[in-house]
Amino acid sequence: MALKDIASLKLYARVAHLGSFSAAARECGLAQSQVSRMIAELEASLGARLLSRTTRAVALTEAGIEFLTRVEPIIAALDDAENSVRENGELSGLLRIGMPSTMGIRVVLPRLAAFTERHPLLHIELLLEDQWQDMVKEAIDVGIRVGSLPDLAGTARQIGTMRRVIVASPDYLARHGTPANPADIENHRVVGGPAGSHISSWKFFRDGEETSINLHPQVSTNDTAGALAAASGGLGITSTTSWASRLELESGALIQVLPDWKMAELPVHAYFPMGRTTRMAARAFVDFLSTVLSSDPRHFGAPE
Repeated sequence: MALKDIASLKLYARVAHLGSFSAAARECGLAQSQVSRMIAELEASLGARLLSRTTRAVALTEAGIEFLTRVEPIIAALDDAENSVRENGELSGLLRIGMPSTMGIRVVLPRLAAFTERHPLLHIELLLEDQWQDMVKEAIDVGIRVGSLPDLAGTARQIGTMRRVIVASPDYLARHGTPANPADIENHRVVGGPAGSHISSWKFFRDGEETSINLHPQVSTNDTAGALAAASGGLGITSTTSWASRLELESGALIQVLPDWKMAELPVHAYFPMGRTTRMAARAFVDFLSTVLSSDPRHFGAPE
């Protein structure tokens, strides 16, 4: 495989994910005409149309989807081969990471500079979404997830835990009263969020005592930031993680409810989709994030 062919494959992958020739050109430091020509030459050599071009967007054809699925593991392997012989230990290539949006914004991005300075040749894409992504389709090298994992074929590694808290706004508590024990929450409005998704009850622990309450959320959202906004706006009590609500708790926008009671900590997993378990860059990032989580015992715990 010639270097020109490798460059064309990498360029095709970027155009496919960005959905734009101009965006790929800017990212790669090329003229848009160069990008168009290289993709056209690639299509001609394959004898297949990979991309459907319109005045507004670039979309993958069926052949393009199949080709992208098969070529991205090759690109990843080439990046790993180059990284394995790089004497200074720097990593290069593209690393795609999927994680919950609030975790990315509040935990990872403010601390990511140390990792990027260590690996300046590595291009990182963070796909922030609270819902589980199709990691094969999105070509995600590693997914970071909070809570239990679905039954998947890939490899998972628990890298920490996150502490859960119950919070509400001062205004809401002033209007409806502050729960003195878990049972009191059943008489309050509850905001359902990702930390409690697919959960019909909350369990609490104190001094060897365990109790649970049934949930009947009046308002629910699939986004952590949305649940925090709802609780801050006085819509009710919500369950979240201490790291997600740290800013609101410090500012007084939210108050922790039942601080003497504990809830089960949520596991944090790094998930490697099938066929991507050997990515050096992905492993390096997970090691970095594991260190980040273990450095702040106020909000995070060690893996069980």
